[in-house]
Amino acid sequence: MNRLVNVLSRTGLLTGDIDYHLIRAAMVLIFLSFGYQKWFAYEAQVLIPYISHGPLIFWLYPVFGIRGASWFLGVSEWLIGALLFLGFWDKRLGILGALGSTATFIMTVTIIPFMPNGWDPVAGFPAMAGNVPFLIKDVVLLAASIYLLKQDVTRVALSARHGTAALQPRQHRPREALRGCEPEQPMGVECVARQRLPQVMNVMRAAEFLEPTLGT
Repeated sequence: MNRLVNVLSRTGLLTGDIDYHLIRAAMVLIFLSFGYQKWFAYEAQVLIPYISHGPLIFWLYPVFGIRGASWFLGVSEWLIGALLFLGFWDKRLGILGALGSTATFIMTVTIIPFMPNGWDPVAGFPAMAGNVPFLIKDVVLLAASIYLLKQDVTRVALSARHGTAALQPRQHRPREALRGCEPEQPMGVECVARQRLPQVMNVMRAAEFLEPTLGT
């Protein structure tokens, strides 16, 4: 097992953000594909049992009708997919896309307990039947959406923190920041100089104290 771990560690899996980018790309593809389906009549008919038994989306039929509800979902899914795609470059847009994705899969996952004939009558729970196997995948997609949301919020927060520190005048910076390096920044010449300054001052004071003794 250790040898396998060493081999995998050399492939680049532990460096960069390959998992982050792959999950984002997969989510963009999913929203693009499912959004495209919503524009056709066959998909509008397929959605009837899901929307009818969804505690958070049942209102779509009274408001938009069968075809209108399908079109509404198609527009929503394409918008979310576009925001997730733009999140490759702008994490603020990525946050909006991840929020929309999270809300989408919360709506679909909550259909599972209310779906008729969702569990096999002989085997019982958790033997899935009917439409539940199609919905159970959304549990994983919900987790992926939350992962993207966390990653984008973290990146935007760190970027804002570093931007504020860079724009803040040096005389107004916290004393702790002046003593050493900025948080989570690589050590540069100025940073090392600030760290070593107290030690240099102590050596100079000791030399001044010993100078009269050495002169005698």
